[in-house]
Amino acid sequence: MQHSREGLLAVHGAVLIFGFTALFSKLLSLPALDITFYRSIFAFIAIAIYMAYTRQTYLLKSPRDYIMAGMLGTLLAIHWVTYFYAMQVSSVAVGVIALYTFPVITVFLEPFFHGERPHVVDIIMSIVVLFGIYLIVPDFSLDNSTAMGVIAGVFSAFMLSLRNIMQRRYFSSYSASHALFYQTLVVAMVLLAFSESAVSSITDEQWWLLVLLGIVFTAVPHTLFAHGLLHLKAKTASLIACVQVVYATIFAALILGEWVSWNVVIGGLIVISAAMVESLPKRKY
Repeated sequence: MQHSREGLLAVHGAVLIFGFTALFSKLLSLPALDITFYRSIFAFIAIAIYMAYTRQTYLLKSPRDYIMAGMLGTLLAIHWVTYFYAMQVSSVAVGVIALYTFPVITVFLEPFFHGERPHVVDIIMSIVVLFGIYLIVPDFSLDNSTAMGVIAGVFSAFMLSLRNIMQRRYFSSYSASHALFYQTLVVAMVLLAFSESAVSSITDEQWWLLVLLGIVFTAVPHTLFAHGLLHLKAKTASLIACVQVVYATIFAALILGEWVSWNVVIGGLIVISAAMVESLPKRKY
């Protein structure tokens, strides 16, 4: 019981922090790519210090694992950049809702790795998600900022799903901190060539926000979530994670003044309900 309570507190704490993370897409007046670049640097430093403190080795077991770490880091870089871009061009609520299409996307990607067929409920949930997105963006035009946010958010969800599946299948022998150590390093290396904002052009306030984003709102919640998984079932953690949408939407409304319309609320509830269904154990149909 004590371990279960500890796991619940860790996961709920991580999800609450993740909900606030979305606000940095608006609080920082920098391109999404630059936010991700500097975020990854500070997160990498924090995780490296944590691993040194806990006396974890930095080395991987084989050359193949270094290649896989590079692939996972590249997927994470694309996911983070497109996620922040989605919220910048639309709203925090739209970007986070679009991201939570990833449980449904995952069930259609996994057969390529495991040779399993999607369940009937998975197909139904994908249709439900499409309907939810339609309610959010009835006028699906590239000139529509909400539509662009949804497109970027769903693409970000696709990258996240692919990264999660590959990490679970090919990198599961390493701790979460070990995996994130290499992935944040790769994110920084990949984005270095594309970063537009020179160090000298970033204000002191922006530097503090970037430090907070990289350490408090990236390294800390990922560590908490990983710790929670030691005491909880993955499906339980996944269901709790869906609450991130609620947190992010409330924080955006109270802090940024981004109040959502009813069509976004209803569409979002439909998408998150489908995500929660996909996080439950599957029965045979």
